[in-house]
Amino acid sequence: MFSRSHGEQKIAARSIHDRVAGMSDHVVSVEDKAVLKKQLSTALRLQKFRAVLLVAPLLLFVLITFLVPIASMLTRSFYSPDFAREMPATAATISSWSGTDLPDENVYAALVQDLTSAQARKTIGSIANAVNMEVSGARSLIMKLGRNLDDIDPPYKQALDKLDPKWSNSETWQALQNLTPEYTGRFYLTAVDLLSDGHAEISLQPEDRRIYAPLFLRTFAIGAIVTLICLLLGFPVAYWLSALPLRYANVLMIFVLLPFWTSLLVRTTAWIVLLQNQGVINSLLVWAGAVGDGNRLPLIFNSVGTVIAMTHILLPFMILPLYSVMKTIPPSYLRAARSLGANQLTAFVRVYLPQTKPGVAAGCLLVFILSLGYYITPALVGGESGTLISNIIAHHVQKSLNWGLAAALSALLLLSVLILYWAYNRLAKVDGLKLG
Repeated sequence: MFSRSHGEQKIAARSIHDRVAGMSDHVVSVEDKAVLKKQLSTALRLQKFRAVLLVAPLLLFVLITFLVPIASMLTRSFYSPDFAREMPATAATISSWSGTDLPDENVYAALVQDLTSAQARKTIGSIANAVNMEVSGARSLIMKLGRNLDDIDPPYKQALDKLDPKWSNSETWQALQNLTPEYTGRFYLTAVDLLSDGHAEISLQPEDRRIYAPLFLRTFAIGAIVTLICLLLGFPVAYWLSALPLRYANVLMIFVLLPFWTSLLVRTTAWIVLLQNQGVINSLLVWAGAVGDGNRLPLIFNSVGTVIAMTHILLPFMILPLYSVMKTIPPSYLRAARSLGANQLTAFVRVYLPQTKPGVAAGCLLVFILSLGYYITPALVGGESGTLISNIIAHHVQKSLNWGLAAALSALLLLSVLILYWAYNRLAKVDGLKLG
């Protein structure tokens, strides 16, 4: 059976199926029917097995290069065993601390013991970085203790307080206690600007330290604005292209696809030249007398620049789905509506526009999801007010190395997109739409 080609197996399965179906007019024993049905099911299973073998390399490639790294990264959002592995004695003793008064002497002794071992392994720097992510300035405190370990003698509680008064601050010890559990939700709390004291008491971060919730809101707001502008600009362009003769539409489609042939970095850099205070756009406005030379428009390094650059980059992703749907709508529908008494606007709104729903839904969904993940364009033209959550994720991955927080932010962004897609699908019925 394995030596047969795929076409031969299909012919054999069809032949067996026809033989079974044709037996309704003849008297056949029950045993013969069972044998033929078994042969049919075997042939169908072989077809499915061969199909799985054909796609298995692709599935394996996607699993290894895409799904496994993403799952591994997202695992870091709730699994953080590094501190407990590097500081086992401290983790074991501080876990029973009440969190109110200062810890007992045995916790201080365990800290000195673990830092002595970490200094020998040359990992004290990574420990200091981990604690510093919980409490600002803790790195210098840990490193100072590491440099003076040889001069520290019991009782350690008094010795550490003498070395630096910050060791008498319970906030430092709460940070150490928060780092102890291997499975933790502290990254998710930080990602939504919440604060935990390690004893089920959760509160909002101080107002000057609330960073991530406003960034999420800004990201979704800018994504919605870019999607709306792309729809308003892309719909008439796609309609015009679909109404033109094919030879002209193909030529103009080149201009729509032209941005895909240019580097994203080059296009973003070009907008910096156009939008800056002394750039082309402001200079033209001053020359035309629309604005004064001392009142040039702030178009760069803010959310305005981010919206303009992202709209230009994402506009083709709106035009192409719209065009693919509009091209399949027969012009005779509008002529029939006009012949039945509808004016041009009524025919367009009630006959033509509803048929473009698949393109509108696909284009809006594509542009919105792509806009949420942009970070190169906001980083170059956005400035402080145009920064998106993706820029912060990249910062934690590449610079601060707080991968747990970056994974939590990524997980929340992914979950938000899935929820919005579900809601959008319920409203627009995306799964049931066809693009022509």
